[in-house]
Amino acid sequence: MIRTKEDLKEYLAADRQAMNVKRKHPRIFGDEAWKYEVILRKCEYYMNVKGHPILKRYYYARHHFRSVKLGILIPPNSFGKGLRVVHCGGVVVNPDAGGGENCTIHQGVTIGRGSDGLVPKLGDGVWVGAGAKIFGGIEIANGCKIGANAVVNRSFTEPGKTIVGVPARVVK
Repeated sequence: MIRTKEDLKEYLAADRQAMNVKRKHPRIFGDEAWKYEVILRKCEYYMNVKGHPILKRYYYARHHFRSVKLGILIPPNSFGKGLRVVHCGGVVVNPDAGGGENCTIHQGVTIGRGSDGLVPKLGDGVWVGAGAKIFGGIEIANGCKIGANAVVNRSFTEPGKTIVGVPARVVK
């Protein structure tokens, strides 16, 4: 969770490194996913710090409008540092769901509440392929890779596994 300016700088640097970008700032044209992550992190900072009500509302509004424009709905304070959103479009994360550090999310991913009313928790270094759906009160262990179009509705607690299919299962 981002609570200080140093935390904000650390998160932004980790996100930039995860996106494998050498530049210090996003380009004026392009780099839309990176711009989204910068606004997300600033929104997190101002939501967690007491005192800046105008900046809190400003960055919340910017986050909302950028989310609608790009089709990426990742709520503040849901992922650790090193988040990498590879492509824009169709990314939906439940506000109560959470992810660890160094997670990678492709387009068309849904991480949401299941019929049991619970939400998933992703570990550190989880890679989620395009079109994957993760739902229910489940846990995904550190370093797991979830294949494209997989439907994950049960926990996978062994780290470093590759998970594919409908319903999801571990492959060698």
